[in-house]
Amino acid sequence: MIPLQRVPAPARTQTLLEGWTARVRSAGATTEVARAQWKQARAPRRHVRELLESMAHGAVRCMYCDDSRGTDIDHFQPLACAPLRAFDWHNHLFACAWCNSSDKQGRYPLDEDGNCLLIDPTVDDPADHLLLRFTSCLYEGLTAKGKASIEVFGLNRPDLLDGRVRAFTTACLVIEGWHRRHLAEDPSAGGIARALLESPFVDVVYSLARLDPDVAETVLEEQTLPALEAWRGVYGTAPALAR
Repeated sequence: MIPLQRVPAPARTQTLLEGWTARVRSAGATTEVARAQWKQARAPRRHVRELLESMAHGAVRCMYCDDSRGTDIDHFQPLACAPLRAFDWHNHLFACAWCNSSDKQGRYPLDEDGNCLLIDPTVDDPADHLLLRFTSCLYEGLTAKGKASIEVFGLNRPDLLDGRVRAFTTACLVIEGWHRRHLAEDPSAGGIARALLESPFVDVVYSLARLDPDVAETVLEEQTLPALEAWRGVYGTAPALAR
């Protein structure tokens, strides 16, 4: 999971969404009403989908796993909890069918004070709550929100684990190749970097850039270390945001 910048909804879209929220309210604001209205609302769904596609990473990746293509508009706070947020632009994220239907479903865990225990990548920096262990490519929860997000979003499911293992090897090789061209002032270096930053599992690249130097020496090949340091100098510690 990587941080994402939520784009503002145009005035026309916001007016449209507010109108449908008023319909839900006037019809009783129940979960059943919200679901029925959302199903009927073809124009609002189209507007929301276009906005989400514009802010999704790479080839419209799922905003939870960053692997599969996003296909479903997910209500981050489920309609069972908040029917009046059915048309709230800030309650919409793009998810793949697996993350939305098989893992997250309608779960929305809260702490004892009623605060949400799921990472919203448009609000939170996932790195504040999740640590990627490169020796295993498993996510470790740094906070209660991180631990709950790993479980609810299935961030350590086998297919994602396998993907991150491959992405780690690829990222190291690509960063080394980028470094050689960067040192030679080869203009193609920028294209290599953009290709890596647009690839699936870019959370691996994000985690590499934030890797503690002492830890880096234990998990990276010797030739990767100077390349990663140069990468940080150009793209900082949040390369997924520096496109």
